[in-house]
Parts: sequence; C-alpha cells; structure tokens
Amino acid sequence: MSYRGWAPYVPVAKRREKAAREVARLKKKGMQIEPVVISGRKIARTFWGEAWCQHLESFSDYENRLPRGRTYVRNGSVCHLAIKKGRVEAIVSGSELYHIDIRIAPLAASKWNRVRKQCAGQIGSMLELLQGRFSDKVMAIVTDRDNGLFPKPGEIKLACDCPDWADMCKHIAAVLYGVGARLDEHPELLFLLRDVDQEALISAELDIDAATTGKGKRRRLEGADLAGVFGVDIDAPVAPKRRTSKKQASTKQAGKKQATKKHPGFVPTAEAVAELRQRFDMSKPEFAWLLGVSSQTVTNWENGSGRLNLRRRSLQTLTHVAGLTAEQAADRLKRRSG
Repeated sequence: MSYRGWAPYVPVAKRREKAAREVARLKKKGMQIEPVVISGRKIARTFWGEAWCQHLESFSDYENRLPRGRTYVRNGSVCHLAIKKGRVEAIVSGSELYHIDIRIAPLAASKWNRVRKQCAGQIGSMLELLQGRFSDKVMAIVTDRDNGLFPKPGEIKLACDCPDWADMCKHIAAVLYGVGARLDEHPELLFLLRDVDQEALISAELDIDAATTGKGKRRRLEGADLAGVFGVDIDAPVAPKRRTSKKQASTKQAGKKQATKKHPGFVPTAEAVAELRQRFDMSKPEFAWLLGVSSQTVTNWENGSGRLNLRRRSLQTLTHVAGLTAEQAADRLKRRSG
C-alpha cells in the first residue's frame, strides 16, 4: 500500500534480487551487461576518476541530487553502464529497473586542437598511448576542468524513465558517478565519450626525438614495425622492401597458408570481430586482453567497414581465436589474467 502517492519502501536486498532476475533475462536475450562494482567507500581511486567526480560536484545545479547518487552507485544499484560515442547508456535498480540515456556533445574542434598541442612532445606518454595506456601527465591535461575533455552542464542531456520530475534524479546521479569509476579502469573511454580519436595525439611523424636523439641530432626508428613493437594496429609508413631468400619466402608462404587453412571461414571484417566478441560474451577490454591488443584497437576494428587491413600477427591471433569455443576463450582469458 502506498503512502500519499509514494511507492512503499523496498529494502536494498530485495531490490537487488529483483534486479538480478531482470538482468539475467536481458543477458539471455543477448545483451552484454557491464555492471559498476565499487569496492569500499571510494567511488574512484585514480586521480582522473576522482577528477571526473569532482567536476560533477562543481555544478551547482547537481549538488542536491548527487548524495543519493553516491549511495546508489556504492550499493551496486548501477546494474549496467556502457560508454559509447557521445553517449552513456545504463540500467539502475530502484523500485523498478530504470533505463538512463545521457547524451554528451562532441568536443569542440578548437578545444581538441589545444589539448593535442599541450600533449605534443610528451614522448614517453605517446609510447604508452600506442598501447592504450596513459601517463599521469597526459591525463592531467585531458582532465583539466576548463581546458580538457570534461563536458560542461550545457553539453549534457539527461534522461531517465523513472517517475521523478527532476532533470537529474538519483538514478542519473548514480550513473554519472559510475562513469568516474569506469574511467578509473579504462581512461580511453573519455576520448570515445567526447567523440575524439585518442590516436590523433600521436604526431603524424612519430619521430620519438626525445627518446632516441642526442643534442642537435635527429634520428628515427627507420624500418621499424611500430605497430608490432607497441602491440596496436596503426597506419605506419611503408618500410623499404628487403630481399628475401627463396627458403625464407617459402617458409613465409607456408605460414600464411597454414593460418588460412585453419579456419578458412573467418574473414576479418568489423562485423566478424564484433560477432566473435559477442559469441564469447566479453567486454571490449576483456576481448582486447585475450588478443593481446589495446581496447581502442578493438573499438577501431568494430567501427571499421569492409575487410580490415590487419597486421599479420593480429590476423593470425584472430584466426586462431575464431576457432575456440566460448569456454576455451574464457579459460585462455583467465590464464592470461592470472
């Protein structure tokens, strides 16, 4: 029985139980569920995750609703949170399961150019960037409250299907805090959220002058397979052709034939990669870890069109993984993580 129009209080344990049943149904329908799990009282542990939460708290329009959101995200009510290009989709457990849709405007080109200029010359950071990792120095630039990638209130549109009339209900507040927790683990998602390409931070030439030169000297990594060195698929300059002996050429050709014969049905297209990941029921970071690439590389593959132009190693790994069962893939991921 309700009191003055309000729904009766439902204990958190019962809400969780009901939410778990609903989420299990969604999983059976093929939806990939990515819950937000908070350990302890701290929502975010890295300085950039904390910077996102502090950024939210600096908005006077939000301050009255944020405390309830903190409680909700801490008690595991954010059952699902997916960060996409310019968008956050989430499901939060309340008296019902509520669906949240947050739209964030793309970062202005002038602002992105300023960020790129500030990051220029951070050579150590660029090497990490190629592997999908970010140094504190780059993240400090990226998360600057005024000049970084964090959105202003006017760039955010909020929607929740709960009956609360407020623009920001406690469910939306929980999701916004959940974004901070997710950025803790995957800071590259901030670039996706603001619809900018993180790899644009790497200079076109990729001289690596600061890492490889002495004073007044200019040296390059000539003929190096940068993609192979750093474990991410990028468009690298064409290296000069080397002469190969007949024996080397035949060995190479045999290796290619063997990879093709294993699973001739697998063609590396964006759709094929996405379907393979979904068949294994893995998130992008998990699938990337399985393949030994960055999660941004997996995103680039899935956002591609037509047949993907992959490095040989990536193609061989994908071809091999395509022949695994979901159980074998999960076991292999577990071994890699361990």
